[in-house]
Amino acid sequence: MAYLQTAHSSTGHFLGFDVYHHNSLPLVQRTCALTDADRNSVLSFLNERPVHTVAMTSFIRDNGMVSTLNRGTFYGCYGPSGQLEGVALIGHTTLVEARSSAARKALAKVAREKSAKMHLVMSDSDHAVEFFAEAKPGAFPRTVLEEYLFEIGFPFLVRSCAYEIRTADAGLLDQIADAQAEVAFLETGDDPMLRDPEGFKARALRRIEQGRVFVMVEDGKLMFKADVVSLTDDVAYLEGVWVSEEYRGKGIGSDCLAEVSRQLLDTVQTVCLLSNSGFKAAHRSFEKAGFRRTGQCMTIFA
Repeated sequence: MAYLQTAHSSTGHFLGFDVYHHNSLPLVQRTCALTDADRNSVLSFLNERPVHTVAMTSFIRDNGMVSTLNRGTFYGCYGPSGQLEGVALIGHTTLVEARSSAARKALAKVAREKSAKMHLVMSDSDHAVEFFAEAKPGAFPRTVLEEYLFEIGFPFLVRSCAYEIRTADAGLLDQIADAQAEVAFLETGDDPMLRDPEGFKARALRRIEQGRVFVMVEDGKLMFKADVVSLTDDVAYLEGVWVSEEYRGKGIGSDCLAEVSRQLLDTVQTVCLLSNSGFKAAHRSFEKAGFRRTGQCMTIFA
């Protein structure tokens, strides 16, 4: 695994970026917490980049602008003429879509002033690093992870899959939660089943009940799974692609992933996923399934 570890520095730099101090920030543009009255304008803003903003859009569509299920608060930054320049979900999972550095700084200032408890921060390329530095001046993240964006859409060469792929039922909850925890540990070094087992399993169960966990099962044993973490009219975002240990390296994962994608592409235009830049074997499997690498982002674990 290729983790980009941070290191403390007396010079106020990490990862090649200055640590931003309070007195170096510009005056804040108009920022405010968003409500359901802002839903249409926010969705229109996010839809300008539907793949990159699929997670935020899905939170809004699934839960509403204001919900404890979002595990955070949506904020907007408006420019001088009243147009949206940035939207961020600030909380456990902090997602940032800022179209200007001024908007990013303004939203980061909100996170700093609210003393937001951020478990992770995700945004395009270096923007997550900059946001974290501005939101938590002087702090150093636990891990900074470079991830590659992979996408698939028609036309692509449809692979034959000899296995039955279906959506999961609640009877598979324990196996699915254990598999997802394994993926999370490999990605981050953190086991959510140790940190918050009840909450983690509750979120897995909700996803199962939404019909968003695709599985392949043999004799009651989970052999493959992939979760649709975020879903919009145009994009399905996959996470937690997992293959049972005895099936790994045999091409079964790519066959099953291709079939999941084919089923999803009956209703959306694009299926995408993110993967740790160091997981080369996984990347080959994604490409074998028909995915193309189209970009990258940074995920910061606080």
